[in-house]
Amino acid sequence: MYVKENEIIDEAYGYGGETTNNRMELLALIEAASLVPEGTPATVYSDSNLAVRTINEWAAGWEKKGWRRKSGPVQNLDLVKEAYRVYRQRPNLDVTWIKAHVGFRWNEYADELANRGRLEGSR
Repeated sequence: MYVKENEIIDEAYGYGGETTNNRMELLALIEAASLVPEGTPATVYSDSNLAVRTINEWAAGWEKKGWRRKSGPVQNLDLVKEAYRVYRQRPNLDVTWIKAHVGFRWNEYADELANRGRLEGSR
């Protein structure tokens, strides 16, 4: 969701069927970037430390090594590449980790959207 001055400007949610939490977290970061108008500075929050660190810390090194890790292949490589590309092209967007389930209003709302997508998609 895209929130400005404590008001929801735009939101999206979905369902991935046979997927994993990590894939959905990466997809959410990709989708979040698309909700923010080009050129608009914003902070994109995620409660997935793995997804945030993937974009902010690890992807650059993996790219230099031909998208490989010392311990083997990069998991979810398709989404890792896409998320890294999106955020490199949008340097005005900061990706920041936030602790889950501690009462941060918009993180709790994002969880509600995720559950809505799961429930509607599994029908």
